[in-house]
Amino acid sequence: MHQSANVQFERAVREFARWRAVPANHRSLAPAWWWGPAFEVIDVQQPMPADWCAPLELPDGSSFADGAKVFLDSLAGQTSLPWSHDFPGTHRHPNPD
Repeated sequence: MHQSANVQFERAVREFARWRAVPANHRSLAPAWWWGPAFEVIDVQQPMPADWCAPLELPDGSSFADGAKVFLDSLAGQTSLPWSHDFPGTHRHPNPD
């Protein structure tokens, strides 16, 4: 696997952990920038490092392809995407009243 794909996927794993830490009712939609890293490794059957499996809620020994599926599943069905300032939680505007 190319080193740049590895670096981008690792970044996405860290972001996914931050995103999942936000309660679901306050979490932003999944960000579109996860598509690229996911598609880069979609066919890679090499096992991911164990410390990447846990944040993706996958068992140790899961492949990069398994991790890519987690990202793609989180994006499936979305009809809009968050703004970068809304990630990982939704941006709340102060009440004008």
